[in-house]
Amino acid sequence: MARLGSWIEPFPEGIYVKPADAWVDPSQPKERALVTHGHADHARGGHGAVWATAETLAIMDVRYGQQNAHAVAYGERVRIGEVEVSFVPAGHVLGSAQIILDYGGERVVVSGDYKRRPDPTCAPFEVTPCDIFITEATFGLPVFHHPDTASEIDRLLHRLHAEPDRCILVGAYALGKAQRVIAELRARGHDAPIYYHGAMERLCRLYEELGVPLGELRPVADAKKEELQGRIVICPPSALNDRWSRRLPDPVTAMASGWMRIRQRARQKNVELPLIISDHADWDELTQTIKDVAPKEVWITHGREDALMHWCMLHQVKARELNLVGYEDEDD
Repeated sequence: MARLGSWIEPFPEGIYVKPADAWVDPSQPKERALVTHGHADHARGGHGAVWATAETLAIMDVRYGQQNAHAVAYGERVRIGEVEVSFVPAGHVLGSAQIILDYGGERVVVSGDYKRRPDPTCAPFEVTPCDIFITEATFGLPVFHHPDTASEIDRLLHRLHAEPDRCILVGAYALGKAQRVIAELRARGHDAPIYYHGAMERLCRLYEELGVPLGELRPVADAKKEELQGRIVICPPSALNDRWSRRLPDPVTAMASGWMRIRQRARQKNVELPLIISDHADWDELTQTIKDVAPKEVWITHGREDALMHWCMLHQVKARELNLVGYEDEDD
């Protein structure tokens, strides 16, 4: 009798689905690629054909040029080779999806990156029971407990109002995190213009084209220094401490990331206002998701695998590490 999931084969560069002759999130160009979301460690250019949600394909077009694309809506089922494939929301960023693979009476769910808490910019994670759950473990240590997002946004706004002669410079990744921070600010009643670094423009515009309202946004390049006093400015993390930020009025340096839980990381980046806002599941979300999905086996793609493997063992769930390479923390 073949072992469970024998038709799925992990390689360092991705997950190969043999009866579909297709790869999930391959880090190298492949003839057929199934892509969970648009971050660069999961979505690459150069594939022969790509299956993904319409939003992910739009993001890939902006980042890599036009793809040989097959758009798959949430809940739609398509047949690739001998495998029934469908996509359901992952709650990570706009267009992110878990990929459901049905073959030979077995169901495998590849989570991609995901989170369980609400996000105004994307559809919420959908629990899908399966035989094998292939999960990330970016924050797979018990120390990672992400706080309530609204409380972190309120901290940002409190600091803004407390020092009206300065600006708050928020480092946030250009895809997903930047738009989420803007949308969360709007949800907390911050209606003032928000300023952005030029690297944010294309994806913020795309989000709005795809139906995610972000309010009034203005480029920093067009603003005078005094205009930026008492304002919030969004930039890539790489711009927090470079020459570009010198044009700003005494900025309070902030960064929105799950890694801001670790004080040393905040100090290394000279972050004055660490904001623990993550687009990945924390420890409790990872373990609760495994309970909810109730798989026979858990396969862990990347992250802090050891602790999650140990948790699975204690809860009598068979688990294995896949040791995929090329998956980074680009999005957090």
